[in-house]
Parts: sequence; structure tokens; C-alpha cells
Amino acid sequence: MMKYLQKLGRSLMLPVAVLPAAAILMGIGYWIDPSGWGADSPIAAFLIKSGGSLIDNLPILFAVGVALGMSKDKDGSSALSGLVAYLVVTTLLSTDVVAMLQSIEPDAVDPAFAKIGNAFVGIISGLVAASMYNRFSQTKLPDALAFFSGKRLVPIMTAVSMLVVSAILFFVWPLVFTGLVNFGEAISKLGAAGAGIYGFFNRLLIPTGLHHALNSVFWFDVAGINDIGNFWASTGEKGVTGMYQAGFFPVMMFGLPAAGLAMYHTAKSSRKKQAASLFIAAGFAAFFTGVTEPLEFAFMFAAPALYVVHAVLTGISLAVAALFHWTAGFGFSAGLVDFVLSSRLPLANQPYMLLVQGLVFGLIYYFLFRFLIVKFNLKTPGREDGDPEDDNTDEVAGGQATGNEKFAKMAAVIYEGLGGDANVVSVDNCITRLRLEVKDMNKVDQNKIKSTGVPGIKVVGETSIQVIVGTQVQFVADEIAKIRK
Repeated sequence: MMKYLQKLGRSLMLPVAVLPAAAILMGIGYWIDPSGWGADSPIAAFLIKSGGSLIDNLPILFAVGVALGMSKDKDGSSALSGLVAYLVVTTLLSTDVVAMLQSIEPDAVDPAFAKIGNAFVGIISGLVAASMYNRFSQTKLPDALAFFSGKRLVPIMTAVSMLVVSAILFFVWPLVFTGLVNFGEAISKLGAAGAGIYGFFNRLLIPTGLHHALNSVFWFDVAGINDIGNFWASTGEKGVTGMYQAGFFPVMMFGLPAAGLAMYHTAKSSRKKQAASLFIAAGFAAFFTGVTEPLEFAFMFAAPALYVVHAVLTGISLAVAALFHWTAGFGFSAGLVDFVLSSRLPLANQPYMLLVQGLVFGLIYYFLFRFLIVKFNLKTPGREDGDPEDDNTDEVAGGQATGNEKFAKMAAVIYEGLGGDANVVSVDNCITRLRLEVKDMNKVDQNKIKSTGVPGIKVVGETSIQVIVGTQVQFVADEIAKIRK
């Protein structure tokens, strides 16, 4: 089950990755016309509406992305089937169709059906489509129906399956919707404390990938909160809308890079060079783009107690930002790019105070992490036991090699450490991690893999392992693909 959920989390990253494009378009548009919201500038209106086309249709992107990511060989027909699934369920359960089925006026239909086109239903559509693809993509029909065999059969079976899903949701969705709304309202009524609770669990669930489910309640229009959509569309309340985003900026732009600095300063002298290469790159990624996985995975499993501290500090940051009504938003993550683009939006409220908060949290992260690492001798990167001379880090990482040569050498060592062709079953990647299936975990040489300088390794099952590489993981994955040909 955990493996399935982690694969779902990876699949969700594909549609979420389009959000930066929406953020750039809408951010520039609002920067041009911060008061008229596009009314006073055709160029601003063009950009704002272009970005809104992505935000408003995110459920469709979820349906397509999840279907593609969860299918066994990521074929385009699975993505088409995801779209088919979404169109079927959202049409059958639209307000007008439900009113016709119930023989009532549209105004009397349960308001839940007005929200049927949401991220949750998009994910369900994608999962059904992927399941149909994995089941029927190789099915051979009799000669008279041969045209519809294989991959052509998948959209048909998906449409049929969604008839059943729609029938179930006809009765279940109002109950689910009400439960989600009640949950969201219960948290939102807690104000700043609710934002803090959300921030804590958001970070705590990162290792499992379940944070995506939590995020969908607060960030998207699953329970009526839709914090990201409303913030960028300027349809919320100034100083309130964005409260589930703003507190991440001090952590991602300042807190985690400061934690990386603390881990560098506490690393063994003989390993400081290796630690520096990791933390400089990971810290810049966190500050500039808000991609924090390279930093978080660097100590998440090596010092889990330290990660819990990080989750607590994240919760406190969201609570503080919400308490003082400092708001900013993001389309992808809470980095400098999104901060600059969102700071001129109509609902941004004293966003630069988040930078002041960030400086304070940077100091807290640095001194608290440094104290805890030294006090409890935590084995963060650069403090591991063993002779550093045995690591061969520089040699394996490519020494002075640059570009493709560097990634090729890194990929070769990782692949050898995994057991090579005799042991590797499949290779995939998300934004920062290689996700691999092997035949025998005992044949995996983790020390050899770590010698490349990767931030960490995570064994997630008897035959599943993840290698945390960082934001350049795609280049390593491409080189491994060349080796496997």
C-alpha cells in the first residue's frame, strides 16, 4: 500500500510541475497591472488569463498526469483515457444532469455537485484510467472487433468503468464533500493555530508522499479552501487567503539553507568539501526555487529527530505568518521566484515581512540544528562513521569532469552499486529522486552508491529503493537508461 501511495505521489508531481508556468504568467500580469487585475492593460489581461487557464483546469491535468504516471509503461493512450474518465464523471455528475436525474430544479441540487470538477475527482479519474490501461492494453479481441484491441480498448473500458464510479459518487460524493468541508472548516476556524497544524503535518508526511493528499484539501478546491487558486485569482480575503502558503517562504528560503550551513559547519574537517558541494547546491535550490527535497532527505533518515524539529519549526512559521496576516503565494513552491512574482498580487499582504521572519528563522534553524547535532552527535552528512579516505567521493563524482561526462560517471557507479543488469528491474525518477526496483536488495551496495556524493538512499520495500540525487536527477536517469540499452 505504501509503495502504491508513493507512486501516486510521484505521478502527482507531473501535473503540479506546470504550476510554475501559471505563476510566471499571472505574476508578470499582476506586476504590470497590480490594481486593475488586467482591466487596465491588455498585455496584463492576456498573461493573467493565460496563467488562469492552467490553475482553473488543474483537475484535468491531475487526471491526465496520474493516468500517465500510474500506467505500467507510461503510454500516451493512458493519458487520453484519464481525460476520458474525467469528462465522463464530471458530465454525468454536473448540476444540470443531476437535476435531470433527480427530476428537480438545478437550484435544489446538492451544492457538492457544483464542485465535482475538483482535484480529488481528477485523481480518481487518473487512477481508474491507469488501472484500465494496465489491465486491457494487451487484450486481443476477436477478429471482427480487432480494431478495438489493445490500447484502443483502454479508453472504452475506462468510460464504462467511470459509469460505475459515477453511480457510486452520485451517492457517496455529497457525504465525502461534506466531510472534507467540515475538516477544512475545523482547521480554518483555528486560524493561525490551524495553519501551524497544517504546516507541521505537511512536512512530517513528506517521507511517505501522503502530504499531497493533505495539500489538496488546503491548496486546491477540494474542500472549498482553494488557497492557491483563490490567491492567484484574487478572489479571497486580503491577509487571510494565502495563509496556508506564506509561512513556507521563511522556511524554504532561509530556514533550510541555514540548516544546511549548520550541517556543513559541524561536518568533519576531512569531509567538509564533500558536504559543501551538497549543501551549496541544495541550499540554492531551496532558496531560489523552493525545492527542498535534496536538503530534507540529506538528514531525514540520518537524523529523524532533527527532521521532526524541522516539521515543528515549519508549523510555527505558518502559524506566525498567519497570526500577523503576512501573505504571499506560490504556483510551485515557496522559493524566491514565486515570492517575487506573487509579491505584487492584490492579495499579497506585507509580503516583505516574510523576509524579516525568514532571517529570524534562519538564525533559529542554524543555532538549533548546530546545537542538536553536536549535543547528540547526530550523523548528518559529513559526520558519518568510517574512514573518509575510503569514500573515493571526488573520483567517483567525476573529479574535474563536467556536463554529461560527470553524470555518466555518476550513473555508472550508481548502476553498478545497484547490482547492474542482473539485479535492476526498472528505473524511474521524480523531481529529485531515482526510483528503482531490484530483484535482490542484498546485492545493492549502498556504500558504493553513496560514494557518488548523493544526499541519501531510502529503501522503501523488499525490492524498492530510492536514490536521492537532487534537481539534476533527470540527467543521471538518462545516463542510466543509456547503460541499460
